[in-house]
Amino acid sequence: MRLCSIASGSSGNCIYVGSDQTHLLVDVGISGKRVEQGLNELELTGRDIDGVLITHEHSDHIKGLGVLARKYQIPVYTTGGTVDALSRMNLGKMPEGIFHEIREDETFSVGDLKIDPFTISHDAAQPVGYRIECDDHSVGIATDLGKYNEYIIENLQNLDALLLEANHDIRMLQVGKYPYYLKQRILGDRGHLSNENAGRLLCRLLHDNMKAIFLGHLSRENNYEELAYETVCSEVTLGDNPYKSRDFKIQVAKRDCISEVITV
Repeated sequence: MRLCSIASGSSGNCIYVGSDQTHLLVDVGISGKRVEQGLNELELTGRDIDGVLITHEHSDHIKGLGVLARKYQIPVYTTGGTVDALSRMNLGKMPEGIFHEIREDETFSVGDLKIDPFTISHDAAQPVGYRIECDDHSVGIATDLGKYNEYIIENLQNLDALLLEANHDIRMLQVGKYPYYLKQRILGDRGHLSNENAGRLLCRLLHDNMKAIFLGHLSRENNYEELAYETVCSEVTLGDNPYKSRDFKIQVAKRDCISEVITV
């Protein structure tokens, strides 16, 4: 099983998760051309993709969906609320029957991958995160979290690898140029996870067999890679857990280029 970020950030998100037999994308918030380039670096093309999982309808998660779906007729899996929201957006004409409606907390499969969608707190129609399993291995995708709770923690237990949002530095956001209402939205329970909260959540998820953590969905205006990394690592090292950050492979998923491929 492999996990790789093709792009991650407030300007566009696209994650690859696959096995030897099955290849998925989680979100397509970048251009079709950039998706293809990323897949090519993985020695794949759009024809190899068996499904696209959409977390929610915001443009940084669906920008390239229309182009990709029309070109390759790839099945799109997402919640009913997200399908309704997408139907009102300018995606162009979508192929008939391409949407497959899923529900939170109901497992479904694509090829040999088992997928568990879970509810996330974000200001979208019906947003979800994903836990994806193959045999005894699992990876998690958790971005656009306004907050986390015991339910989120339970869904992200015992993962081999995780892509976790570290969207903003609270201080940078507070003193930055965003209008007040937008700052309040990002800081709110339906907004985004700060570096500090990403670190605190990670403290609840770490275990001896965690192989890799990507920090993703960084804000271009209110964060930067070194700050996200150092803040999360500090929370882990100083937090109420038996680990130090150096015990794990923690890295930032890049905005504009493909990440290392993690194999579990």
